[in-house]
Amino acid sequence: MDELRIAWLVPEVELGAYWQPVLREFTKVFKNTVFYTGRVWSGFDPTLPGASAIQLVGETKFVETQKIETGYDRGFIAVSPSIIGYLLKFKPHVVFPQAFSLWTVLVVLLKPLCGWKIAIIYDGSSPNTDFRDSNFRTLVRRILAKFAGAFVANSQAGKKYLMEVLKVPESKIFARTYLVPDAEALLKRLATAEPPKLDLQRPIFLYAGRITARKGIKTLLEACALLQERGYSNYTLAIAGRGDQQEELENFIRERGFGDRVKWLGWVDYGSLGAYFQQADIFVFPTFEDVWGMVVPEAMVFGKPVLCSNGAASCELIAEGENGYIFDPNNPEQLADRMQVFLDNPNLIEIMGEKSRQSIDRTTPETAAKAYIEITSFLMKKEIISH
Repeated sequence: MDELRIAWLVPEVELGAYWQPVLREFTKVFKNTVFYTGRVWSGFDPTLPGASAIQLVGETKFVETQKIETGYDRGFIAVSPSIIGYLLKFKPHVVFPQAFSLWTVLVVLLKPLCGWKIAIIYDGSSPNTDFRDSNFRTLVRRILAKFAGAFVANSQAGKKYLMEVLKVPESKIFARTYLVPDAEALLKRLATAEPPKLDLQRPIFLYAGRITARKGIKTLLEACALLQERGYSNYTLAIAGRGDQQEELENFIRERGFGDRVKWLGWVDYGSLGAYFQQADIFVFPTFEDVWGMVVPEAMVFGKPVLCSNGAASCELIAEGENGYIFDPNNPEQLADRMQVFLDNPNLIEIMGEKSRQSIDRTTPETAAKAYIEITSFLMKKEIISH
């Protein structure tokens, strides 16, 4: 295994600090590993275990071709062609390209010359990343898929897309949750972070993320307005983040007259976010579209019940009525009903929160790394058998 060379090609990991602990575990087995990317996350520390495998290649940027109001903007990722030189020099045995970027196209084109095995990483399925309505994109993806020996899908939704749309045989798909929080690091940060002074009416519903239309915060506020009509005022909604929709949302709150129930926390540094998770009672994720949604498993690490929209693939982590509830982001009344459950039955907060903690304890950077180790072994075993 020390002789095997493994290359990961992930165009950008701007919000991907969770890759480092997975690489930490993976490189214990496959030491000759390089993780190529065009952009790393804020606060990236190359001295941390696993981070030494990460190598910056050129520049990555997203080129928008269509603006989508409540979904991902459409377009393509412009990546550096210099990856070709890096790969030809490194000569990997196995390549893990992410999704169907131009880097994946290059890896497929070079496969006959370089003879490497390909396992495509597919984070998850969503309307504006699947491009099911584009015959051209679907055709190109089907062609690329034929050159891959395996796929790793982070969600069941991703697996379903690969099988139904790209016609990938189920035997080639490894459905494994690999976008996972590092509970040890999150809890360690909590011990050193200064706890926020949230002197707020409980229970506290927390949203953390960008303040944009795609994230569905308007639906969450509409649910709060409905709760007000039903006579509920004994709670607080805390919103952590920043974005271009905040002014619109503040106006809505003023118009509907429940400003005393909403606390704007502003931007919270990722290293301090755990302290806010800890202070909150229930986490709410009302997004219209997310291929995953790391905040959901992160909230579960802190033992919080989760109200998660079905627009996020991470809703797969929610066992309905056990550690939270799933709702339609287009239906504020349904969300209000779910919030009301906790207002009427506050004892459920601790019970469901403990279920969240127990559930996410089984999904760790170690299990994520094992998935990639399993796939690498699968591909190399096929190589040995074919010879």
